[in-house]
Amino acid sequence: MRVLKAHVRGGRVVLDEPTDLPEGSEVQLVPVDEYGMSPEERDALDAALDEAEAEAVRGEVAGMDELRAALRANR
Repeated sequence: MRVLKAHVRGGRVVLDEPTDLPEGSEVQLVPVDEYGMSPEERDALDAALDEAEAEAVRGEVAGMDELRAALRANR
């Protein structure tokens, strides 16, 4: 999932950056304060998600068997 940042200006939602979404794409908006997180917590979450995406792109992912084994070991 890609996160697009936007702000409300004059009652309209305006993206903070250009997007390559196709014309007519449907999007869902959720105000960030509905998550109950501080700006610092949201920044930390955004950074963690960016790092996780980068790891996946580099192929640094675990298979399901490896994940299950790790979860069992931590019981």
